[in-house]
Amino acid sequence: MVTVRDILRRAVEEGRKKLLEHEAYAVAEAYGLPVPRYGLARDADEAARLSKEIGFPVVLKIVSPDITHKSDVGGVILDIRSEEDAKKAFTKIMDNVKRYAPKARIAGVLVQEMVPSDVEVIVGATRDPIFGPLLMFGLGGIFVEVLKDVSFRLAPVTPIDAEEMIREIRAYKILEGYRGKPPRDIEALKDII
Repeated sequence: MVTVRDILRRAVEEGRKKLLEHEAYAVAEAYGLPVPRYGLARDADEAARLSKEIGFPVVLKIVSPDITHKSDVGGVILDIRSEEDAKKAFTKIMDNVKRYAPKARIAGVLVQEMVPSDVEVIVGATRDPIFGPLLMFGLGGIFVEVLKDVSFRLAPVTPIDAEEMIREIRAYKILEGYRGKPPRDIEALKDII
């Protein structure tokens, strides 16, 4: 069984400062955080098999240490509902990446349970050379880069710090519930931070 230490050691040995998505899920699972069902496919047949095991619908995403924004290279296909569609999606993603990021190293394609959500958030960690470990919270997906609406705190954080991080982003009103949308589970977000 691969341990968190193994995952982190491998990333360091490869000179990476970020975990690949399936690695981040494995670390989150090791610490008891819920993650969508997932698997890493290295070919179209494996993508189909994993899709069936996970249960439809699924999403397929390119996994590469060289590609940060998967959507920009056609590396994400949503709402896949059959094994045949999973095979086609795998092939299309690989073709897209060869076209738009031909030098990218490819670890495989993540096959992931499609989680219904209209609001994505991001929680991240980094080590600042002066301040030490920092935690980040904000809207996720494409919004993290476009809006740059994130908050930071020195780690470790208290529950009060976590709540302040959540409340200080400009998009907090969306998390509270806006225009008839239900509020998000702020307590769960605090726990994750």
